[in-house]
Amino acid sequence: MKRSLLLFVVIASIMTGCAAVQSIVRSSFPYTATLLVPASSNTNTTLSATSQASSFDQIFTGQGSNTDAVKDVRIASARIDATNPSGQNMGVFKSIRMYISRGDSSSEVMVASRNDIGTSVGNSIMLDIDNSRLLDDYIKGSTVRVRMEYILRSALTADVSLKTSLGFSVAPNTNR
Repeated sequence: MKRSLLLFVVIASIMTGCAAVQSIVRSSFPYTATLLVPASSNTNTTLSATSQASSFDQIFTGQGSNTDAVKDVRIASARIDATNPSGQNMGVFKSIRMYISRGDSSSEVMVASRNDIGTSVGNSIMLDIDNSRLLDDYIKGSTVRVRMEYILRSALTADVSLKTSLGFSVAPNTNR
């Protein structure tokens, strides 16, 4: 009886551990970048700002050694926060499109956008994501670049700093 109970506890621990690891791997992880929109930007004109993105979890990037452990990378969320000047309203933007590319700016793909942004949206905005594409090749590379294409509704009185956070979801690669 003791052997059966011990065997059951060991098997249950192993199964629970595997499920916990898969749950962690299936969760989303963010890439962040800071973009600068200069005060000299023209209104009603399509402009862009670019920056290198970084992730808190280098295991999933090309800088880690475990890139073959994940697959099916997709965009899960996209958020932009105005960080400077304080109280900056994102309503100064008419529209925003967010793109990612490899570090050398090759193979750019749009991952999120927002049109008809309200004038009183506040200092934070969630973008509509396009998760129809797999992004494995981008996220598993050594660097990721973020480019924001935008149209201003009204003129800026100061340079605006934006913190972008792109969340990616992944699945474990069990065919390694």
